[in-house]
Amino acid sequence: MSNEPRRAYLALADGTVFSGTAWGAAGSVTGEVVFTTGMTGYQEVLTDPSYFGQLVTMTTPHIGNTGINGRDPESLDSRPRVSGFIVRDPSPVASNWRTVEDLDPYLARHGVVGIGGVDTRRLTRHLRDHGAQNGCIGTEAPDSLVDRARAAPSMAGLDLVAQVSPKSRYAFTESREDWAVPFGGDRPFLASGRATGARFHVVALDFGAKRHILRCLVDAGCRVTGVPASTTAEEILALAPDGIFLSNGPGDPAAVTYAISTIRGLLGKRPIFGICLGHQLLALALGAQTFKLKFGHRGLNQPVQDLVSRRVEITLQNHGFVVDVASLAGRAHSTHLHLNDGTSEGLAIPDARAFSVQYHPEAAAGPHDALYLFERFTAAMTEAA
Repeated sequence: MSNEPRRAYLALADGTVFSGTAWGAAGSVTGEVVFTTGMTGYQEVLTDPSYFGQLVTMTTPHIGNTGINGRDPESLDSRPRVSGFIVRDPSPVASNWRTVEDLDPYLARHGVVGIGGVDTRRLTRHLRDHGAQNGCIGTEAPDSLVDRARAAPSMAGLDLVAQVSPKSRYAFTESREDWAVPFGGDRPFLASGRATGARFHVVALDFGAKRHILRCLVDAGCRVTGVPASTTAEEILALAPDGIFLSNGPGDPAAVTYAISTIRGLLGKRPIFGICLGHQLLALALGAQTFKLKFGHRGLNQPVQDLVSRRVEITLQNHGFVVDVASLAGRAHSTHLHLNDGTSEGLAIPDARAFSVQYHPEAAAGPHDALYLFERFTAAMTEAA
């Protein structure tokens, strides 16, 4: 990092300005300002396609101390997907045996504008009180940045899936065993489904899928074919899948009308498992409704209760929209609720062998409490065979 950091500002659409120092790529950027409460996993955050179009605030202060490695990117092309990055204390030194690059040059190389030295506690409280809103990071005069923040498009009504979904079909074969370091001795992190051969063919509708979710499907014994979000129901069924996976992704689910139509055409034809945006789109395909949360759920410490077992899971989440629980009545069973605000975290349609969760059960970076959901999906495919 430079010995003479440039002064930079984060300006919110409501006129609030936070000062700091320029970091990462030069220039300025607009987007929705949000915060994530995870204490670790900043590389996963940077590369999660669900953060596309957002200026992400890390609530933990010390960021960059473990550098960047080649194993943890979540986007399939390994590139960062956030629009901007906001931190308190960017570390000038990286110390980790897997590090291949420092964070500052990594951000600069990929064109991600960052700002360091921000009072992120004050910013987080402000977003909690006033809601997530558009902002602009830059080195220009604050008044100019405020004007740009106000002119940026609202996340509500915005289809961002088209900008992160792949353009063509692909096969995904990585397992978690390829990624993980053994905990000790010869014991692998998680047994790979490849050891006994893939038992199921799963077509993944890729709305901005995280790499680790697809690894978990492989480990569960699935041969995974990823397809663009614009793929029709007829085209998916022509691939002869045993099951269909609906991935995570960015933006307003109600704006992804083509995917909603596709899912509607798939219901009851094959077992379906959805995560995050996939959960919201499945609900919309049923005729339920979604709405935007005040500041969203983002972080790897979100409490969720399974309404059947009454078990509480600590989960990884990243979403600003949510399914209206009341609108599910008569359409699907509500299976999981967020314990902080009672919002929808899961649904099931037993007659159609379809289910989904709002949170991310793949544990990257996050707790392992919900890995059983991948086995639930394979059990549904076994029953349907």
